[in-house]
Amino acid sequence: MDVELARTFLEIVRARSFVRAAEQLNVSQTAVSARVRSLEEQLGRPLFVRNKNGASLTAAGEQFLRYAPMFVQLWQRARHQVAVPPGWRAVLTIGGELSLWHPWLTECLHWMRRRAPDVALRVQVDVPDSLTDHVSTGALDLAVMYAPQYRPGARVELLLEEKLVLVTTRADARTVEPDGYVYVDWGPDFAHHHELSFPEDNNPGLFVGLGPLALTYILEAGGSGYFRQRVVAPYIAAGKLHLVAGAPSFFYPVYAVCSAQADDELVALALDGLRGIASADPAGRRPTAVDPTPL
Repeated sequence: MDVELARTFLEIVRARSFVRAAEQLNVSQTAVSARVRSLEEQLGRPLFVRNKNGASLTAAGEQFLRYAPMFVQLWQRARHQVAVPPGWRAVLTIGGELSLWHPWLTECLHWMRRRAPDVALRVQVDVPDSLTDHVSTGALDLAVMYAPQYRPGARVELLLEEKLVLVTTRADARTVEPDGYVYVDWGPDFAHHHELSFPEDNNPGLFVGLGPLALTYILEAGGSGYFRQRVVAPYIAAGKLHLVAGAPSFFYPVYAVCSAQADDELVALALDGLRGIASADPAGRRPTAVDPTPL
């Protein structure tokens, strides 16, 4: 299949119109229609229903939408692998969850640049399910995430059991104040243990699905919340945040998901860097034991 057919299909889905898709692709509407006909002939099923409002997917189109992005990504990966940029010996594709990129995976990129300056890097930020799909199909060599799913074509390795700690902007705070508490969505395990530890505070006034966003908010507006210990350590040292004495902490493991199709040497190199970063706290010291009592 011509990869341009899949790209055209995805652009029509995004634009919901053959006309707008043609404009975005800088080709004629006739060319777009011809590509769709060719794609439908190869698949043996109609993919779109055209009407006065634009274009909508048929049932077969909905099914093909599950595979078209992976097809395009695999082609891009193949092109990158075959056409390694001049001056580079190989390409390593790394993915990660948005909340992990600062500062944890940023450190990994710095480490790779120092240790393997001749390896080109392709970096992608996405949600866990999508990252796992890309690794299992070979579109990514390696992805770092909190809650991976086990899939054929991928192996999972534990990198670090990170710690979530309760911090506040008030130096004299001894308990969680409901009016200033920000509930950060760290996933179902955190929700379960949070409910056990704070059964009376399970309807927060501010619920945030991204840790960095919540942290920025409380640093500007004041308040408290659970955050990764490595991230808040510099703010605690600077006196901008304070640990809430006696508050429970929670484990939050970080995993590397590696593709079976990737170059073993490059993946091993990246894992060495990730493990080295995981073994040191933000100040460069070995971490102390994590208190397991909250769990």
